[in-house]
Amino acid sequence: MKKDEIIWDDWHRILIGSAPTNFLIEVLIRTVIMYFALLVVLRLMGKRMGGQLTISELAVMVTLGAIICVPMQVPDKGIVQGIFVLLCAWAFQRGLSWVGFKSSKMENLIQGKEAVLIKDGVIEVKELEAANISRQQLYGVLRSQNIYNLGAVERVYIEASGMFSVFQSDTPKPGLSIFPSRDGDILNGQNKPEEHCYVCRMCGKTASDEHEKRSQCSNCGCENWEKAIIS
Repeated sequence: MKKDEIIWDDWHRILIGSAPTNFLIEVLIRTVIMYFALLVVLRLMGKRMGGQLTISELAVMVTLGAIICVPMQVPDKGIVQGIFVLLCAWAFQRGLSWVGFKSSKMENLIQGKEAVLIKDGVIEVKELEAANISRQQLYGVLRSQNIYNLGAVERVYIEASGMFSVFQSDTPKPGLSIFPSRDGDILNGQNKPEEHCYVCRMCGKTASDEHEKRSQCSNCGCENWEKAIIS
């Protein structure tokens, strides 16, 4: 569109566009056709596309959105080429799935792999940073599972899809409270072990002796310790 064709009070152009008004009927027809073509392609891609998406599946979904836009709304672009590109996206996605099935190394490269965020009640700080997840996000996941003490956790994984898998310990031990610090009433009501057991405020590692609780945590380098809780 040329510069002199842009008029600020040209409401027909602003609301309808530069195409003739009857093109809206064609847009409707194009949309219906592309919508059903998209449903068919998604059905061919498998059930995973309707669930929690992996990185490659999310990339495909974004690509599909860009693909169907042009043949639905641009007058000089045909529908057939849009459907052809949809089929190319389907073939590409199925090809990546096949490569991942044949090679675990390629699967890890394409999809990513799981990481351990908590091991035996202690936060794996480096893995948490690598996954770009804050401690408060992690604590929120645990609280949603009715867990309020890191000592009750055996393992927490973040899967390649971004979902969390939480496994509680059969024999909970004293650990770091994960209640919000500003919720003083509930913090004061938590049970503390009879012996003087201290844990790192940053990662939940238990101090092995009096000397350790006066020094840096060997797991994360934090110097702040607090009394552990058991429930």
